[in-house]
Amino acid sequence: MRKLILIGLIIIVSAPVFSQIKFGIKAGAETTTVPTYQYGNGDATIDALKNASWGYHAGIFLRFGLGGVYLQPEVVFASTSFDYNVTTTDLTELKSQKFNRVSIPVLLGLKLGPLRLSAGPAASIMIGSPKALIDDPNFEEMYKGAVYGYQAGAGIDLGRLTLDVRYAGSLGEKFGDSVTIGGQTFKLDYGQSSLLLSLGWMF
Repeated sequence: MRKLILIGLIIIVSAPVFSQIKFGIKAGAETTTVPTYQYGNGDATIDALKNASWGYHAGIFLRFGLGGVYLQPEVVFASTSFDYNVTTTDLTELKSQKFNRVSIPVLLGLKLGPLRLSAGPAASIMIGSPKALIDDPNFEEMYKGAVYGYQAGAGIDLGRLTLDVRYAGSLGEKFGDSVTIGGQTFKLDYGQSSLLLSLGWMF
């Protein structure tokens, strides 16, 4: 939370420096590597069906411009679902987990005509906990409230229309520390990466 407050203060202090301010909305799709689970013994296994899964995102952004340089903070809701085969001693079940989060990237960019290059830090805040893959009330202890990472990519502006392609990575290895549930130790690997495609409109 302190890091988020610091990012907000930086934006407020920096805003008067920029001569152009634009507001925009955006939406798009993203493909994300699937979180994997490690377990402590052979009583149960959790296997992802795919290495990556598609999701969607939508949100708002501000663009503070000064010549060919700009600062762009965003607030974006994103949702992605992942499918797993959960095998116990009795049976194998297909289960899905949905990750809902708010992403807050703050990008510093360079404009080269209609083309743009940008990069910066990003915070990802979980909204609730994903549905438990195994029946245990402590499963949600695996997840932290926020993970910090970065985004970098390129875009193009066509009048008020803006298109972006970005790569997003995490600076943390997992959402939460390992937990022991039913005699098994679980870890969630959150060394995830995403490719984001978005379309926006500036006012």
